[in-house]
Amino acid sequence: MPIVNIQIMQGRSIDKVKSVVARVTDVISEELNSPKENIRVLVTEVPNTHWGIAGVTVADRDNK
Repeated sequence: MPIVNIQIMQGRSIDKVKSVVARVTDVISEELNSPKENIRVLVTEVPNTHWGIAGVTVADRDNK
């Protein structure tokens, strides 16, 4: 059973997340010849206060 983990920064719409789940499922199903019913997609949204780039959180970078 394929399991796909996706981590994205918080702030996308529910419709956008649903679209990503559907499209990733389609690609995995096609590439691995796996039934969609066996594919799991986990989307974790991370707040920008918990996402660091070059040692600085995105929240702090945005506030500069």
